[in-house]
Amino acid sequence: MPASLLEIVDLGDGEVVLQRADDAAEPLVTIRFSDETRIYLMDNGLEVARAMIQAGIQAAAAIAEQAEVEADSAASTTTARILH
Repeated sequence: MPASLLEIVDLGDGEVVLQRADDAAEPLVTIRFSDETRIYLMDNGLEVARAMIQAGIQAAAAIAEQAEVEADSAASTTTARILH
């Protein structure tokens, strides 16, 4: 994903989106809280959504890092060995 400024926006209807600040395109992430959950969270829905988005980004980074380590490991083990 190209580097750009992202913003978290509370749409006020139980929906929170992560979107590019400079683009009117479709949101990158949408979190929708049910009415029951909104009552439970009181006025903390945006903070909960922010924590959920942060956790998702951290998980995606960890997965990407693990995939890179596995790819490097696979590349080093498939190198042909030459006996002189």
